[in-house]
Amino acid sequence: GNNHVGRFSFRLNYCLHPKPQARKPVLLSKIEASQDVVNTAVIIPKEDGVISVSEDRTVRIWLKRDSGQYWPSVYHTMPAPCSCMYFNPETRRLSVGMDNGTVSDFILSEDYNKMTPAATYQAHQGRVTVVLFVLEMEWVLSTGQDKTFTWHCSESGQRLGSYRTTAWVSGLQFDVETRHAFVGDHSGQVTILKLEQDDCSLVTTFKGHTGNVTALCWDPVQRVLFSGSSDHSIIMWDIGGRKGTAIELQGHNEKVQGLCYAPHTRQLISCSSDGGIVIWNMDVRRQETPEWLDSDSCQKCEQPFFWNFKQMWDSKKIGLRQHHCRKCGQAVCGKCSSRRSTIPLMGFEFEVRVCDSCYESITDEDRAPTATFHDSKHGIVYMHYEPTRGWLLTSGVDKVIKLWDMTPVVS
Repeated sequence: GNNHVGRFSFRLNYCLHPKPQARKPVLLSKIEASQDVVNTAVIIPKEDGVISVSEDRTVRIWLKRDSGQYWPSVYHTMPAPCSCMYFNPETRRLSVGMDNGTVSDFILSEDYNKMTPAATYQAHQGRVTVVLFVLEMEWVLSTGQDKTFTWHCSESGQRLGSYRTTAWVSGLQFDVETRHAFVGDHSGQVTILKLEQDDCSLVTTFKGHTGNVTALCWDPVQRVLFSGSSDHSIIMWDIGGRKGTAIELQGHNEKVQGLCYAPHTRQLISCSSDGGIVIWNMDVRRQETPEWLDSDSCQKCEQPFFWNFKQMWDSKKIGLRQHHCRKCGQAVCGKCSSRRSTIPLMGFEFEVRVCDSCYESITDEDRAPTATFHDSKHGIVYMHYEPTRGWLLTSGVDKVIKLWDMTPVVS
């Protein structure tokens, strides 16, 4: 394919310029010291620091020393494995969710050398899956494997309310302006709840994934929700547009593990468990994928499909298997859809089946990729993007945290 051309020009560049021109994330640092997987880690904005929580029960704050290495300035052991956390830089409030259902809040000192306990919430009956602190409301939101979504007052420590979800929740986002919580669960469903001070109401639920929802990301400016799934796909739901548009993005070969939106450049960063990092340009006019049509015979050559016994019998024809063109959605036989193409504006960054007439209609311009693909070289468990510096953190199954400079690719 095109790869050879890319590689060849890259080598040329390398000979002509001291700096290679291939744009890719630059690995800045590796932090390796955890005895077990780091479930969540975040970059501290305006500090050369990282906060990590791990299955090994530790909360650690890593600060960069003059040597360029990151060293723990805080090493705190919790009563149970740490499953998730949320850090609010304005108040330096750190909320840690644990395997035993407890959420513990700490305030970090200005120099990040100390953490002081602030509150503890008995939030769940099982492992806490996501925790979120909303400064504007003074709420701590959390979800658990006990299939409940709860919110507590961060000042009084009191439980304000809870909601029972259909399956255990793996994604949670909150919109301050409308007080909507977006909850993504293991059945592949996304639920929108409107939160009040002490109760909540169901706004709507929608489902577009065939696998479980593994990540959610909300862009409050464009009012768009992104959901990632174990079915390898990402869906962009236009919540604010009220037209019910859902755009699919297909660029991963494995389950999607994290989603971050870079608002100033309108790019979505996604990562998957095979270590792939994809940067999607969301500043293009994307199109919805068509509904698949059903037919008893090929909508191009009219050959019957194999379950259409009557027509097979009448015309003495062999029944064919039904396929679908990804561009027009028509039901076609294999012979009428032998070509493959990428359709980036429909979210297909990989080649997919198209019927012959759609294949002819797709121009080279239409095939221009709207995403770039990169390899983090470790199976990603969690990802965090820090927009002010353009840094990305990936935490892997190899127990290593990697810090990347994304400015070459996110700009």
